[in-house]
Amino acid sequence: MSLLKVVDLYRNFGGLAALSGVNVDIDQGELIGLIGPNGAGKTTLFNVITGIYEPSSGSVELLVNDNMVDISHKKTDAINRLGIARTFQNIRLFKDMSVIDNVKVAMNSKIKYGLLHTFLRTDKYYQIEDDVDVKAKRLLSVVNLNDKACDLAKNLPYGDQRKLEIARALASSPSLLFLDEPAAGMNPQETAELTSLIKKIKNDLNLTIVLIEHDMSLVMNLCERIYVLDYGRCIANGFPDQIKKDKRVIKAYLGKEN
Repeated sequence: MSLLKVVDLYRNFGGLAALSGVNVDIDQGELIGLIGPNGAGKTTLFNVITGIYEPSSGSVELLVNDNMVDISHKKTDAINRLGIARTFQNIRLFKDMSVIDNVKVAMNSKIKYGLLHTFLRTDKYYQIEDDVDVKAKRLLSVVNLNDKACDLAKNLPYGDQRKLEIARALASSPSLLFLDEPAAGMNPQETAELTSLIKKIKNDLNLTIVLIEHDMSLVMNLCERIYVLDYGRCIANGFPDQIKKDKRVIKAYLGKEN
């Protein structure tokens, strides 16, 4: 069953067409790769889907409570509440806050008490705070950072900062997670750990995941289907073995048949 549908999507910046008639259909539970040369439109596609940019034309629909909802012109926070979360190419942590507080901040949209409960420190306030703490610790355990909960985010090794970003994205309880170059800057050991982590969160949390990545070993070994963008157009989509042999993809991006 389709979780996300992108239909004939265009996004223009002045006279430049960053996306030109892109169509994407993602089923629930899939792990999808999005690849292509630098400047192909991959991050722009993420930005349109998550509400950072509005489409120039076309539509984006998300499955919400068994109904497809048009999210094409919704704000980022509204799209997040409907079930889409993401990470970014550049790490965007609150570096002077603790690891666990970075996760808790991302849960603000789910907190149900108001200012009165906060000022009076009512039972409801303490119950919700306890629930948030438990959930944050559980997410840190998922990404193997529970022993670093009290560390400042800026003191984490690079690979752990990437994991913390994923935990923070998971804090909003998404049904669809976008990862923008999660392995960028990682060494081989960190990349191997990340690959295992992505598999784990997909299976354990029943998530649908879409990732942009230039590490073709990671993409080909991890993703179930792959979309390929070039100059803002989708030039191919299919299973990894099909993408490896696609002449358009080889010419535009891979450079040789794998």
